[in-house]
Amino acid sequence: MPVFRFRVAWEDDDNIYRDIELVSGQTFGMFKDTILKAFEFDNKHSSAFYESNDKWHINRAISSEVKSNIKGAAALSMDKTPVPALVDVPDKKFVFEYDPVKNWTFLISLIGITKDEDFTKKYPCIARSEGIAPPQSGIKGISTEKMMEIEEKYDLGKDEMDEGFGDEGEESDTQEEGDEYSQDDFSEDNSF
Repeated sequence: MPVFRFRVAWEDDDNIYRDIELVSGQTFGMFKDTILKAFEFDNKHSSAFYESNDKWHINRAISSEVKSNIKGAAALSMDKTPVPALVDVPDKKFVFEYDPVKNWTFLISLIGITKDEDFTKKYPCIARSEGIAPPQSGIKGISTEKMMEIEEKYDLGKDEMDEGFGDEGEESDTQEEGDEYSQDDFSEDNSF
């Protein structure tokens, strides 16, 4: 079965994203649950996916409120519609909106399709996670484990620290005692 890999980026900061993999037959409802888990959000509010173009203009909705698919309806059901059924171009895009009051918006792009699924994984799954998820409500504290993970990821070793932090090229701003300036040092003729 083919595996569809999507990048789900937070609209306000595209450096915060999660790569999620799905297989044929998995629905937008399953996709929604995986996105919420990946960004550490609760699953208490209504949500909707929208088909999108390259400029992120939204089109047809796939809604958590719609319970069954009806031909010609304005929106499809999240629980009934398989994600791959709406993948009609190689760079398919969707917009996911969660919690109409807070209006959390995520931009979703298909970034790859592989031929065979990995039987060691349980799909849908989070394949990659970058950046700290935004707090759903209030201020989000970073756990000690996550802080250590971030520090280790961006920690510079001795070689990296030494590189670019040498003292060459630095000049002293103070004049040692006994040094005197000559009149030539202050001449207005600065010809080279």
